[in-house]
Amino acid sequence: MTNSTTLDTSANNGSRRRQMLTAGFIFIVLGAMAFAHWFLIGRHHEDTDDAYVAGNIIQVMPQTNGTVVAIYADDTKRVKAGQMLIKLDDTDAQIALDQAQAELAQTVRKVRALFTGNDALNAQIDLRETALNSAKADLKRRSGLGQTGAISYEELHHSEVAVKSAKSDLLAAREALSGNQALTENTSIESHPEVVAAAAKVRSAYLNLQRMRILSPIDGYVSKRGVQLGQRVAPGKPLMAVIPLDQVWVDANFKESQLHHIRIGQSVTLTADMYGSDVEYQGYVVGLEAGTGSAFSLLPPQNATGNWIKVVQRLPVRIALDPKQLEANPLRIGLSMIANIDISDDTGAQLTQASDNLTATYATSVYDVAGHAAEALVDKIISDNLGAPSNLATLTAY
Repeated sequence: MTNSTTLDTSANNGSRRRQMLTAGFIFIVLGAMAFAHWFLIGRHHEDTDDAYVAGNIIQVMPQTNGTVVAIYADDTKRVKAGQMLIKLDDTDAQIALDQAQAELAQTVRKVRALFTGNDALNAQIDLRETALNSAKADLKRRSGLGQTGAISYEELHHSEVAVKSAKSDLLAAREALSGNQALTENTSIESHPEVVAAAAKVRSAYLNLQRMRILSPIDGYVSKRGVQLGQRVAPGKPLMAVIPLDQVWVDANFKESQLHHIRIGQSVTLTADMYGSDVEYQGYVVGLEAGTGSAFSLLPPQNATGNWIKVVQRLPVRIALDPKQLEANPLRIGLSMIANIDISDDTGAQLTQASDNLTATYATSVYDVAGHAAEALVDKIISDNLGAPSNLATLTAY
């Protein structure tokens, strides 16, 4: 009996020893595999699941006061640049434009009369000079006759008065010409200050009328519509947003301990929770933010209070995505992403370099059309009211 019990105990101990050895071997193999994976792959990559899709949110706001009479776009609708989104009541704006056009036309005719007045005053001066010369000749002739007693003293006196009167008329004509020239010298009808001021009013009224049609500044999708029919809106009030989903990027928040080897231009592999691991996005590092998220928060932490607990900070790293992949598998702003950066080549720069030739990162030409149309309208009004050139100076030469 004793021998049988001893044999069973020895067998159990041997089995337990083999199990322990097997488990230890398995742990060693797993550890070796993990080390090999880290040595060959893991140490050349930094990853985080604290990454989110970001993009431009274009706020659509009115540039003038008005009452909403029509809404042409709603949430989720795709719109193109220049497409009308909202229409405001334009009755008052149209009246203001009509009045400004009439004032410009009247001003052009008034200034045109000033320039024509120069020719008329020059002709008047010539007439006054002729009258003065005639009066002087008459006085000279009468003076000779007066010495011989052929004419009376009263007739001679009338001749002297006529000369003085002719001189005064000539002086008045020259002063009138000088005053009129002060209003027209070194300028033309088109560049006259009064015409320029009236033209500016037309441009302003025209632009105010065009601003009753609120346009989309860019291609994108409508979101956050908050405007309603009949609502009275004011400049700067957000009415809706347009989001260009072809211009999104990823902000990956890496721990500060992960940033040592991250450089601009490194390739990035990303997956979205929306599509899972079936869809992989390829991107590259555009740049690293100038501060951590906590530093830019509304209430940044104050670590000089004495009750300080160190918290690992995260720095946003901007990652650009492949536009073709975005077109095939579109993303939405705010979606969660997993980013894996290949840091095997860390010879690049950590900070972007300044460029002497700065170009607009984002731009729209939607509003240029209204400005060109306003200039064309002003030119047409001025041209229609210039009239034919005056030929008064030619007539007075004969």
